[in-house]
Amino acid sequence: MDKDAVLTHTLKSNDTSTLLGGELPVSVMKNNEYISPLTAEAQGTDRNVDDNWPSVDGAVHTALSGGTRTVVLVGPEGSGKTTALEKLVVGWAKGEHLQKFSFVFHFRFRELNSLDGPLSLETLILRHHGRLPPESVPQLLQNPEGVLFVFDDLDQWKHSLDPSVLPLCSDPGQAVPVSCLVSSLLHGSLLKGAAFLVASRPAECQKFLSGTRVQVLGFLKPQREAYFKGFFVADPAAANKARVHMESTLGFYDVCTSPRFCWTVCSVYKSLMDAGAKLPETLSQLYVDILVHLIQTLQLNEAHSRDLVLALGKMASHCLLDQRSSCTKEEMDSFGLQRFLTSVGSFLRVDGDRSDGRVFSFHSQLMQDFILATAFLLDTSTSEGVEKMLEKHKGRATFVDVFLSGLSGPLQRRPLETLLGEMNSDRITNFNRWFKSTSEVTLKEWYKDKHHRCFHLLLQAQSESLVKEIVAPSARIGISYGDLNLQDCAALNYVATCLGKMELLNLYRTRNLTKEQAEMLAPTMSLSHKINLTDSSLSTDAVPHLASALSRGLTKELDFSQSHLGDEKFKILCAGLRNCKLHTLKLRACELTEAICGDLASVLTSGAPQLCVLDMPFNQIGDQGFVKLCKALQSPLCKLQELQLQKCELTAASMEVFSAALCSGQSELRKVDLTQNVIGERGVKALCESLQHPLCKLQGLTLFDCELTAECCPGLSEALMSEHCSLSDLDLSVNELFQEGALLLCQALRRPGCPMEKLSLQRCELTQTVFEELGSVLRGGSSRLKSLIVGINEVGDQGVKHLWDAVAHPSCLLEELDVEMTGLTDDCVQDLCAALRANKTLKSLELRNNLLTDDSVPALVHVMQDSDNMLEMNLKYNDFSEDVFEMMDECDKIRY
Repeated sequence: MDKDAVLTHTLKSNDTSTLLGGELPVSVMKNNEYISPLTAEAQGTDRNVDDNWPSVDGAVHTALSGGTRTVVLVGPEGSGKTTALEKLVVGWAKGEHLQKFSFVFHFRFRELNSLDGPLSLETLILRHHGRLPPESVPQLLQNPEGVLFVFDDLDQWKHSLDPSVLPLCSDPGQAVPVSCLVSSLLHGSLLKGAAFLVASRPAECQKFLSGTRVQVLGFLKPQREAYFKGFFVADPAAANKARVHMESTLGFYDVCTSPRFCWTVCSVYKSLMDAGAKLPETLSQLYVDILVHLIQTLQLNEAHSRDLVLALGKMASHCLLDQRSSCTKEEMDSFGLQRFLTSVGSFLRVDGDRSDGRVFSFHSQLMQDFILATAFLLDTSTSEGVEKMLEKHKGRATFVDVFLSGLSGPLQRRPLETLLGEMNSDRITNFNRWFKSTSEVTLKEWYKDKHHRCFHLLLQAQSESLVKEIVAPSARIGISYGDLNLQDCAALNYVATCLGKMELLNLYRTRNLTKEQAEMLAPTMSLSHKINLTDSSLSTDAVPHLASALSRGLTKELDFSQSHLGDEKFKILCAGLRNCKLHTLKLRACELTEAICGDLASVLTSGAPQLCVLDMPFNQIGDQGFVKLCKALQSPLCKLQELQLQKCELTAASMEVFSAALCSGQSELRKVDLTQNVIGERGVKALCESLQHPLCKLQGLTLFDCELTAECCPGLSEALMSEHCSLSDLDLSVNELFQEGALLLCQALRRPGCPMEKLSLQRCELTQTVFEELGSVLRGGSSRLKSLIVGINEVGDQGVKHLWDAVAHPSCLLEELDVEMTGLTDDCVQDLCAALRANKTLKSLELRNNLLTDDSVPALVHVMQDSDNMLEMNLKYNDFSEDVFEMMDECDKIRY
């Protein structure tokens, strides 16, 4: 095969590059500007500019060199597939690669569509390829392994590739319809052993092809940077200005991965910069500039320009509604484009050589949608409303509403109206009315995708007053916006910036917040009073943007619970925490260890933060980490008031240091939770010493499931008896205190002036005697107890009766009583109801997991309906049948 002839043919073209069609592959190669598009594997990977990126060229070479017989490139419009194919053919002809193939044939399905009548493989190759001497055909047929067929535009093939639809042939000399010929080749019955490289947009016909699939992505930032440098090769400053502007205003759209789109943007930007004009800020503004440029190039008068756009609008609608990508000349005539056929090459792709066989298509879905939106607002011939038009094109025209929003602003549509005449004011008013009414409904709902769509439209409208009008106080902006894409981030950021503040930025369950997303959302984070990143994950290079936002922002609360943050990322975050307005930091189960405690202590003592609440349970900081935090508690710069350290692998070993911090006179701590740490008797002894110290300000202490025993209670009792003790909330639940320990605590509760208001003794092996003593305390007149939680102690009706008697007593101040799973039966109901009738303070009664039956329900419902102070009675998990559910529903204060 004459490779020089192939090279000459491939590098020869009579076509010219167009604004929308992109730079011709021939020009790209001749000017040495080729940048291989990337495969989808490149997305989501952290690489430097000079790293080896997973390129389409590399994937094709690897597959074909390794013996793969069929490679299918699949990618969106303009992603670089065609240029990559032609570059491969040129490289083969130059002897640079794939020299295992003796013959390479390049076909376009768009051209094969026009072939009529039966053809043999020999005829197809000789007549329609033209660079193969007839004497080479036998060699080709005898050695099919040395043949590579390159097919472009599979998605444009108008015939089926389903092998069951038509018979396949195996004789290269047999004349068959071109549809049979192509299917026979691709399915291996004809010229078996040949290799195939096929390019296609995503299409249904691909499912009939086996082999290796390569997902074509296009360009990411590093490739775009190289492309812009090549386009503005004589002016590096202009290249940088154009690229930076594109990345900040358009870089979040998927279409920016398209090399063709990069060509269009560079061409428009260069034209605008040469004219000293402002660069577009939105996608809508970009397409306004594109359309203005195209119309000015044609030099038509206003009436003809308007007619052209209206006719193109009819074509766009027809293609969308019929779900077709192209139109025939007859169809173009029916749209009113017959007088513009010599001009539409600027707007459309034109295929076919003969005037009667040409087909016309839009270069991109975006341009098609923009033309449809523009034509709709220009049209005065019908009274069709925007809602009907959008409904008609729903699911097919992705960006029409976005462009309508952009064109609804007078400043943004003015350049077009200068060339096309004024747009239909009634339709613009109709769109604005529709947008406001639908947005008002949408933003009161819980569907984040609808919220994002509304924000996208607001971004295109570029109106701060419209944002403030639509995003009313009643809008549910606090719903979870987790897993935003980059477009969503940009739209949300625009809305937040217009509003000036956000109460809550809820990113719950964001699976991977990338550097680009965090950078885009940084201004929103700065404006958010609360940021929720619960159950989320962040890439390491996203954290500095969050840290920076915190350091200059308004954020009062940051929730990272269950976020897999880890030590490395938290250390980076600390840079922002040292200079922020944070009041509450939640780090529950963030996979933190002792290694971060020095950094956290530094944050607490930096003087800048107003951090009062630190919630970091279920992190393995251990005693050594806690000791570092305790040193921070002794600093006058530390303002911490609440510390949550459940299950942090603490032991008695760190309690003495903690006790010293509490007694230092500098600690502002009011509440500490040490749940599920092995504190034991020695640890409690150290804590009790601090509770008796006049400088200790602790008011709440939780020692839930801390392996305490009755031997801890003398010290606790002594502490509670101290005049310096300020403890008002004590939780000792799930510890084996038994009767002996609990009775000692009751003695302390009798002390006049004992500050205890809430006491939790769930599952502490308490007895009827203890309940009797507790009842006596409540009736004694000196107790301040307002909340008593003594559930999961099996004392039965007789034990709890002591508490009912106390509740009925006028000296009892209880507002909350929890007797869950204490073995209550219907026999207790009379005493219970009598107590509730006599009581004036109780608001909540917990009766879950007891043995109450249907017989008790009428009395309980009646007493709850009559009570003025009772707000809730929880009867879940008792022995009720469905027969009494309706009766309990009569009282909205009963939960069952």
